[in-house]
Amino acid sequence: MKKNFNRYTLQTWGKTIKGICKQLIIPFTIFQAIRTVLLPTAFDVLLLAIFILIALAYHNEWI
Repeated sequence: MKKNFNRYTLQTWGKTIKGICKQLIIPFTIFQAIRTVLLPTAFDVLLLAIFILIALAYHNEWI
């Protein structure tokens, strides 16, 4: 028999990883913002932008 597969349901390890990322993205973003203010480089600004986009995605439940 073929098992019904729903791509919108995550396995337990997927939910665990998502929860961990959701908890850690804000502290990483704050740390990166402080680092970017003190020693701005192109990589730091790009990384901060990526962290902000990920944090917004979690906040608005896009992920």
